[in-house]
Amino acid sequence: MNKIKKRHLYLTVYLIKITMITRLSTFVIVLLSLPIYAQNNNPLADLDIKTSFYQAIANDIWNYAEMGYQEHKSSERLKRVLYDENFTISSGVAGMPTAFIAEYNNGGPVIAFLGEYDALPGLSQLAVSIKKSAGKPAGHACGHHLFGTASAAAAISVKNWLIDNNINGTVRFYGCPAEEGGSGKVYLTRAGLFDDVDIALHWHPSSINAANPGAALANKSAKFRFKGVSAHAAGSPEKGRSALDAVESMNYMVNMMREHIPQDARIHYVITDGGKAPNVVPDFAEVYYYARHQNRTTVVDIFERIKKAAEGAALGTDTSMSFEMIGGTHELLPNITLQKIMYNNLIKIGGYQYDDDELNFASNISISLGNISLDTTFSEGIAPYTDNAKAYGSTDVGDVSFIVPTVGMSAATWVPGTPAHSWQAVAAGGTSIGTKGMMIAAKTLTATAIDLFSNNKLISEATREFILKRGKDFQYKPLLGNRKPALNYRN
Repeated sequence: MNKIKKRHLYLTVYLIKITMITRLSTFVIVLLSLPIYAQNNNPLADLDIKTSFYQAIANDIWNYAEMGYQEHKSSERLKRVLYDENFTISSGVAGMPTAFIAEYNNGGPVIAFLGEYDALPGLSQLAVSIKKSAGKPAGHACGHHLFGTASAAAAISVKNWLIDNNINGTVRFYGCPAEEGGSGKVYLTRAGLFDDVDIALHWHPSSINAANPGAALANKSAKFRFKGVSAHAAGSPEKGRSALDAVESMNYMVNMMREHIPQDARIHYVITDGGKAPNVVPDFAEVYYYARHQNRTTVVDIFERIKKAAEGAALGTDTSMSFEMIGGTHELLPNITLQKIMYNNLIKIGGYQYDDDELNFASNISISLGNISLDTTFSEGIAPYTDNAKAYGSTDVGDVSFIVPTVGMSAATWVPGTPAHSWQAVAAGGTSIGTKGMMIAAKTLTATAIDLFSNNKLISEATREFILKRGKDFQYKPLLGNRKPALNYRN
């Protein structure tokens, strides 16, 4: 090789080394500019290492599939993990045996992580891409097994970060039962258990990764019970007074009422007891109602009209009526200050890629949903930020959001296009797809909490916005009144 070629080779190698050093230096500078990397310990890397550990916890709760206020194994599973991480555990709080609070107290601001773990009735499903029951009375069709696990993982991660960096701060995990209709967080709120919290963080399983300002409908629910007189339906019907007739009369009146309520209101019902035999006039019948709207005052008005329909039905059928309030939740109060912090963290963390097995599973799920297009844009990436969130469902997080500045996000734990409360959601939640989304949520919650602990001015800004939006004269009044937790509402 001649001297000129050697000089060119040496120069090329030198330039490559300089370029690599420059890029590495830039990468390090970018990392060190973030609070989460500037301190000792990397909690996000730690979460990566513990993925299989948290996957096992989520899978256990997925297999338990316990309904609201019946989540004894699920809550104990999470309590044990948090206790092993030196959290102080308070069990059975606010009169709910499966509710608990786990706390690491080191002074400083109090940041709460909300965790759920209740399953839905009638949605048993194996972790396969065809509809196949697991032979259980319930299934995790809303992904709360992932919700509770990711929030616990984030609480542990942030606690360790506080200790490693000698920073004052209190981390509190709230074990919240019976979100699905039981309004567990409302009882926690009513008992004043959020009164000293500075910020509350939550998330929810979804088919996309997003961190937009949340929206949720206020909700009131109740079971209406009618009592009549039984008789032989053919031999002596004149002696009977049908409780089922009362339920059907009530339903007819409420269905006519739909024309005369706000267009964006929602009313749902299911007959939970309509009698036992066609030839026996039912002396008891029950119907379970939900009323929803984006404004809690409108919900209260609609619910009062539903009550009048029930009273009229009882009068017209010569039966008696009583009702039991089951749940009642506020709408969500968004906090834009917190939302932008969480969105920025979600952008940094990013989405995930399907491997070959996951892609095959997802393709089959898409077929089961009606051959919808498998668009993985927002599982591989993050949905664009928007302030125009629309509310369709309800959550008892709403009550929390009127007591403490609250922020949430969603993570892609389901196949794109999957609706919540479906067998497809149950199936994906029991696979690695659910785990990958869960860990994105855990990392985003962790990073957001670290930002807040690192800069208490952010907490102050969020609090100012919270007070301004809620109003100085706000007084919290639970929509379910003063009733005790409806511990048997799933029985």
